[in-house]
Amino acid sequence: MPATGAGPVETRYAWYVVGVLTLANVSGFLDRQVLSLLVPAIERDLGITDTQMSYLIGLSFSVFYTVLGLPIAWWADRANRRNIMAGGVALWSVMTMLSGLVATYPRLLLARIGVGVGEATLNAPSVSLVADYFPRERVGLAMSVWSLGTFLGSGLAYFIGGWVVGAVSAMGGVRLPIVGALRPWQAVFVLVGAPGLLISLLLLTVRDPRRARPAATQSAARVALFPYVRAHLRTFATLGIGFALSAAVNFGIAAWLATFLVRTYGWTPARAGIVQGVLTMTIGVAGTLAGGRTADMLVRRGHADAPLRVGVIGAAGMLVSASVYPLMPSATLAVIWLVIVNFFAAFPWGPASAAAAEIVPPSIRTQGAALYFFLLSLISGSLGPTAVAFFTEHVFGDPLAVRYSLAIVNAIGMTATIVLLVAGMPAYRRSVLAAEESR
Repeated sequence: MPATGAGPVETRYAWYVVGVLTLANVSGFLDRQVLSLLVPAIERDLGITDTQMSYLIGLSFSVFYTVLGLPIAWWADRANRRNIMAGGVALWSVMTMLSGLVATYPRLLLARIGVGVGEATLNAPSVSLVADYFPRERVGLAMSVWSLGTFLGSGLAYFIGGWVVGAVSAMGGVRLPIVGALRPWQAVFVLVGAPGLLISLLLLTVRDPRRARPAATQSAARVALFPYVRAHLRTFATLGIGFALSAAVNFGIAAWLATFLVRTYGWTPARAGIVQGVLTMTIGVAGTLAGGRTADMLVRRGHADAPLRVGVIGAAGMLVSASVYPLMPSATLAVIWLVIVNFFAAFPWGPASAAAAEIVPPSIRTQGAALYFFLLSLISGSLGPTAVAFFTEHVFGDPLAVRYSLAIVNAIGMTATIVLLVAGMPAYRRSVLAAEESR
């Protein structure tokens, strides 16, 4: 159903679609981020280092997630996006559960690769689908609601993970039929992976509104992406790398915040996870919705580069707040600053996803979004967690210095984000106009 001229029924169904996609996004980030809360237990039981752990958190996931994103998007621009996403949700849910059934580092690495393969089916097709259901002056909020999955999923990962680790540790582990005895961190993977199988079935209720295009149009779409990217290279580079560096900081914080609270202030992993989860699910959600509404307001006022402006606001807020909280002398002051961090960390991501859809013609929208997510995930997933570990191990040589590593990585990443997004604004406006003219 086209977004333009849609009546109340169509509008309600469009928001239903956003709701289902948001649930899938929640499931993906829950399965992805819960690993960061289990760092101490996994390192102890498997005998691995911070750097090896960073490969599990970032590199093993991000390489396959990003490499497969483009061919899956090519497929999604020619097939039913709904079916592709439903299959992907089922795959990553099974692989998350398998992460809890392994007992060696190589096997856990393979399972996390499988999670990345499954999640490669979600982001670009979701962005493309949401953009098909909403006009441009409302897509910012719709994308922000979808982006809530990032923060609700991450928050649930910290909250549920922390609660389950505490509960199962007190019990001394759990025993499941057929599987047998599981360590606490293994039980967490099994429990958080299972609900995704139900969400994959719910996705089958979503309709793909895109009508079959004539063969000639489909043939044109096959060759249009890379010539279009070459013609708008400055837009793609500044948008993709700018937001990727911002996301790298977020991933670094997500991966090491619980460890920072444990090492610096002597918290338990359960307490760190619950506090991190509550902040992400409340302040992070508020920041996401505020960013979407701000972008839609700027679009209505005639600012075609609204997503980049929102990105600069978010990066400026992070530059201050996320450089300060790791240096606080007490946990209470650190948590107060983390409230501000969570708001600005979430602020730009709905508009950023909208930007990925706005700068390409509809016929190659999924592929354009996939190219954006390729840069975003490759840089953020691999660079963020590993950069923090690098400074901690190789620059400071002290596990307690993770607080300084977090501050340094944030200052570098957010400064570069602001420079790139501001530099890309004129090119972005030209690309949006070109995409609209090609409809």
